[in-house]
Amino acid sequence: MSRVLERRKLYLRLMRQATLERGYFTVADIAEATETPRSTVQDWVNRLIEEGCVLVTEEQRGRHAARYAASSVMPESACRRIFTTVDGGEVEIYHECMSGGCAAFCEFHHARAGGALQSVRRDGTLLRERASLGRREVAVGLDPAPAVGIVGVFHEDGYVRQQIRSIGGPAYSLTDMMSLAEGVCGVTVRREGPVVEGEVVTRALAYVAVGIDDTDTGTEGATFALALALLQHLAKLDGVMPIGHRVAMLNPRLEARTAGNSCSCIELAVDPDLVPRIEEAAVRFVAGEAASPEWGIAVRQGFRVPGALRAYGRSAREAVIGREEAERAAERFGAHLHGGRGVIGALAAVSLIGLPHDVLLDPGRDVCTGWERV
Repeated sequence: MSRVLERRKLYLRLMRQATLERGYFTVADIAEATETPRSTVQDWVNRLIEEGCVLVTEEQRGRHAARYAASSVMPESACRRIFTTVDGGEVEIYHECMSGGCAAFCEFHHARAGGALQSVRRDGTLLRERASLGRREVAVGLDPAPAVGIVGVFHEDGYVRQQIRSIGGPAYSLTDMMSLAEGVCGVTVRREGPVVEGEVVTRALAYVAVGIDDTDTGTEGATFALALALLQHLAKLDGVMPIGHRVAMLNPRLEARTAGNSCSCIELAVDPDLVPRIEEAAVRFVAGEAASPEWGIAVRQGFRVPGALRAYGRSAREAVIGREEAERAAERFGAHLHGGRGVIGALAAVSLIGLPHDVLLDPGRDVCTGWERV
């Protein structure tokens, strides 16, 4: 599936380049540039015509070959990455865009549409959406109707299929851009007048949260910096998609704190078979780079946070917690702890995933405030 997608990207790039330079291309032009049989290129041209990516500008006449043009010479894709994680019967969809404006547009219209989505949240240019499996119809159209909505999400054979309905600009994104985003395995589309419905296929990855705390001393290091370094390190490994880094404030009155008492959490989307290896790599990295011997990390798979685990995070912001309590909570909720005293705050960081930045940074805010509901 990935080879087909790469071939599609190559053909579209060459076709758009020729359209920019000469106003058209022929099958022979693309066949020569790619050292591919003309019959194969013709099949691709026919397919891209059906998808609306290529137009016939001049029919074949005798010995004169048909001429074609790419339907757009704009940037190949505003979509940088599209990937998904699965936790039980729910899916998280991550869509990173080149533009904060485009990301905000999708956030607004996806939330208005509802459909298969439970919640929609944007962090800069990264759109994060929580979806239930199944299909729920959405009527798209002109304002006040949504221009785009996710009508279905399915998890089968290690892949996630998003079914998206759209018109106008979002339809162009679906037909011409999403297939070029990193993480996309394939896109199929069909038109019904001005409405385009497509299916975007991505790998069903595992969500992994790594909480980190107590890696610094009063004079050396910073946990947030080490967490960022760890995120960059793990992002280079095959089978890993970085999601982001978050900072959370814990009990500001704790006597053993080095400064304001913050902890960090990094979020990753990982090939399910690689989760143990990623955990081992995280432990090695933090153990080797931490300035404090009390460093600790907590690793937990899954983006759904049970209420009792969230309550542990609340306690870490309001009271003094011992290691035994952290170990009991970790065992109960499937988290793995490594290191010294820092595991207490590291588990708290994991327990607070999914909360807005303003809640994470204000220990006086109620941690029950979660994602905005659709």
